[in-house]
Amino acid sequence: MTSGHRGAGLAFKVAVAGGILALLGALSLAGAGPAYRLGALSLGDAFSLLRYGAFVALGAAGLGGVSLLIAALTRRGLSAVLGALVILAGLALVAVPWLQLQQARTVPPIHDITTDLQDPPAFEALVAPREAAPNAVAYPGEATARQQREAYPDIQPLVLAASIEAVRTAAEAEAREAGWEIAALEDRRLEATDTTFWFGFKDDVVIRLSETNDGVRVDMRSASRLGTSDVGTNAARIRAFLEALERRLAPS
Repeated sequence: MTSGHRGAGLAFKVAVAGGILALLGALSLAGAGPAYRLGALSLGDAFSLLRYGAFVALGAAGLGGVSLLIAALTRRGLSAVLGALVILAGLALVAVPWLQLQQARTVPPIHDITTDLQDPPAFEALVAPREAAPNAVAYPGEATARQQREAYPDIQPLVLAASIEAVRTAAEAEAREAGWEIAALEDRRLEATDTTFWFGFKDDVVIRLSETNDGVRVDMRSASRLGTSDVGTNAARIRAFLEALERRLAPS
């Protein structure tokens, strides 16, 4: 067997090894959240599994690079394509936690966001589950408010030119469409819990309605039960909900 054939075989084997590592990395990254949700792993172990998955994916990309180099030297097109695909797969897998990490670095380490920093809507129906969770029931205070003002100046109350009954009905409809578990529904307030898809984290929401001279003011608070930083999730939830509510009540 010529050296070229041996090199081609080696390039193919290295690419296959990289593909196996990429698969293992994908399983680790994808499985961390469900394993935590099912109680098979603690949160710390689930995050460790994410890190291991990222390292394995990097290793896969490295093997893909070696395979591509050998294939280029031996002029084997198929092995080169396989090596390039392994590189792309490994880097794509690493990109998921990397982008999440970059997002975390751009937002403040807070987890309780509200449209009313002076008088945040209070949880009532959800007091018990929040007391059982690490994060507090009460709003954290001025330190959190200051960081929110700097990071999310757009999080403001929404005033709608509609009756309070219409706004309440629309708010309930939006909450149900979002898949939230409604804990309380009253004339002027709504409390609900949103469960994140991947890890199943519980974030609680309270919506308060009040009549003003300009219409109905909608205030909203979204707070995580677990974790110091929400990576911007609660602010994004408030934006999305208020925008959807405004669209629902816009004149047709």
